[in-house]
Amino acid sequence: MAKKPVTFKSTLAFPNRAIAHFYSRIEQQRQILQYIRAVLPEALAKQARYCVINDKKLLIYTDSAAWASQLRFYSKAILAAIAPIARESVTIMQVKILTEQKSPDKQPVRKVNIPSPEKIEIIRKQGLNAPDDHLKQALLKLSATLRRLSGDAG
Repeated sequence: MAKKPVTFKSTLAFPNRAIAHFYSRIEQQRQILQYIRAVLPEALAKQARYCVINDKKLLIYTDSAAWASQLRFYSKAILAAIAPIARESVTIMQVKILTEQKSPDKQPVRKVNIPSPEKIEIIRKQGLNAPDDHLKQALLKLSATLRRLSGDAG
């Protein structure tokens, strides 16, 4: 018995110019990053994480502001090094700092900073001696709340 041909092809089996274009852009960015790293000193070359060329502008991504300022000193050397392989003429170099992506699900845990019992007592004494009645009530409520939160029941 003859085996039936598969009638469904995967998406990547079809010739697709858009995907080929994106792959070529990724390869170009990888090569440009290699040229950039070759121009830089070894310690600084490790800090150049990614690069992108967009509208005559080279964007280099790094992890911190300290490395970004060091990379800016090499802008002329970097632009000269990538000129032969860049598809478009690049005249400006910018260094961007990568930030850690925060997930909306993970909210930072906030820790309450309770003053020492001595400072709570100072607030209470100030409240007792306050000339204004509203200020007196506010400071006494604050000291009572801080005392309760600190676990001091006395």
